[in-house]
Amino acid sequence: MTSRIGDMVIDCRDPEVMAAFWSSVLGYRIFARDQTGVAIRGATVSPDILFIRVPEPKAGKNRLHFDVCPTDRSQEEELERLFSLGATRSSIVGSGSWVVLEDPEGHEFCLMSKRIAPEPAAYHDA
Repeated sequence: MTSRIGDMVIDCRDPEVMAAFWSSVLGYRIFARDQTGVAIRGATVSPDILFIRVPEPKAGKNRLHFDVCPTDRSQEEELERLFSLGATRSSIVGSGSWVVLEDPEGHEFCLMSKRIAPEPAAYHDA
């Protein structure tokens, strides 16, 4: 037997802002809210992402981060879209194939140059 990742949890100050940002970036939807945070889900069986409210701000560099890949446009076009959603360029320098960005609360993530296929359009609740 093995285990699978059920949820990815991100500590943040404002779960609503973070869920809205990452839903727009990834094409996910918000599917649950409670007093602790907000959860988003993609169309496939990939892990849900939970944004949990914590009182303290982010401190230091992430130990884990997302690499996001464009599905229907170039890296430059996707970079402009991510900026319009609220992403900012990080002080961490990427390589020729990725750009390091930060979400609205400063969590680092990378925009890769490689393209991947989009998720199916239909959502499935588990």
